[in-house]
Amino acid sequence: MINKVSRNQMRLMRHRRVRDKISGTSEVPRLCVFRSNKNISCQIIDDENGVTLASASSLSLKLKNGGNIEAATEVGKAIAEAAKKAKITKVVFDRGGYLYHGRVEALANAARENGLEF
Repeated sequence: MINKVSRNQMRLMRHRRVRDKISGTSEVPRLCVFRSNKNISCQIIDDENGVTLASASSLSLKLKNGGNIEAATEVGKAIAEAAKKAKITKVVFDRGGYLYHGRVEALANAARENGLEF
């Protein structure tokens, strides 16, 4: 019998592979994205000190439907504003093993349009 690896296990393997190459510093922190079926969230992380510098999610914004592209756009705007308050302009984008497509792409584009550089 062939055992198939679950989608989430495959995503976690991709995420580990990407994390070997991407790391956030205090000058250029990492923008990490997590996407579930109902919500989307992101954090700006300094990996050298192990500290979250800013975060935003569809739960914290109390959006009616957090699992669509409009919600991802709102979260992208919110993380860009939180980064401005923390005086962060440049980040490294960590898509979390997800395809750069749909909600992840919408979040990234909204963050770019509102002042984050990556």
